[in-house]
Amino acid sequence: MSDAAAVETRKPESRRTEKVGNVVSTKMQKTIVVEVEMRKTHPKYKRVIKLSKKFYAHDEQNSARVGDVVRIRESRPLSKLKRWTLEEVVRRSSLPQSEELAQPVA
Repeated sequence: MSDAAAVETRKPESRRTEKVGNVVSTKMQKTIVVEVEMRKTHPKYKRVIKLSKKFYAHDEQNSARVGDVVRIRESRPLSKLKRWTLEEVVRRSSLPQSEELAQPVA
């Protein structure tokens, strides 16, 4: 009985695409720019090539910082360029942030 209840309450797997990348910019309100690096083999020369693409993602709490590694998920169009939402911060950046540097030391 408990196994059947567990199966029914489990959330169905989402069909939305998820990507992992680095935060490049946080200069907009509630928006981050995430650069995702992909590796593809060249069709003729069979050499591995690094390709990168930037995605605009919605960050409701402004929690991501430049240099963080984040996971973004595909969503409905939120603006002209935003079609992704921030799912989670995978790894925090070790870089010092400009807001922290601008505050005077007491």
